[in-house]
Amino acid sequence: MIDALETLTYQVDGRIARITLDRPRRGNGITLTMPREIAECVERANLDPAVHVIALAGNGKGFCGGYDLVASAEGGMQELGGTAPEGSPLDPAVQARNHDPSRPWDPVVDYQMMSRNLRGFMSLFHSDKPVVCKVHGFCVAGGTDMALCADLLVMAEDARIGYPPARVWGVPTSMMWAHRIGPARAKELLFTGDLIDGRTAHEWGLALCAPPASELDDRFESLLTRIAQTPVNQLVMMKLAINQALYAQGLAASQALGVVFDGVARHTPEGYAFQRRAAEAGWEQAVRERDEPYGDEP
Repeated sequence: MIDALETLTYQVDGRIARITLDRPRRGNGITLTMPREIAECVERANLDPAVHVIALAGNGKGFCGGYDLVASAEGGMQELGGTAPEGSPLDPAVQARNHDPSRPWDPVVDYQMMSRNLRGFMSLFHSDKPVVCKVHGFCVAGGTDMALCADLLVMAEDARIGYPPARVWGVPTSMMWAHRIGPARAKELLFTGDLIDGRTAHEWGLALCAPPASELDDRFESLLTRIAQTPVNQLVMMKLAINQALYAQGLAASQALGVVFDGVARHTPEGYAFQRRAAEAGWEQAVRERDEPYGDEP
């Protein structure tokens, strides 16, 4: 175990290193601490000669509900979570001031924060060793950055995945959607903010498989066990070679735009209006009003 982790747990089980998001009362919501703890655990697994594969999962009723934005949106980004040197871009007080509509917005302050979060998520993609992600319940918003940065996704058929902040107040920083499901389907999801279930994710090639929820753990463990039989050197070479295709497709450029545009999305007229509404009526009500025109189920 790695000591003093705040947002997740890490343990090694034979040839499998297990990273489990562990904020179940907050839907495993992402704080500023979580991406850095993910990177720390990935590095620990990569340097452990006994580990062949990394398992990523979430504790509780779902994988991840995205950034823990209830307090942040309702209170002007003052409770992003985590600790940072006073005055740094990761200082929640600095972010709160940068999200105050009465003050000038500094896009670089936004970029410095979100680019560091992206580095944490992308540690899964850059990991020497394969990362297999299990999704149950829900995987939405920023949670999809982690899931899509993993190498393989095993998803329950009734689980739901998508990026609703595409409707207002967000842009995916990892920008993995087009690389995982192609530009047309990526545009469909990000032009609407719709969610798809595991069955559809499997049909689209996003999920490797989509078993019934009751069989999800068995399928996940079976895949991990099979991968763990392969020598580490083979796994590292295969992953490094395959990932070159995504680099060649311009992944780095897409992500640079995604990080910048995510900050812009929170400082548009619609973005400010959404944040004001969350402060007035609460996050859940603001989200309901955002989604109402789309006819989503509550």
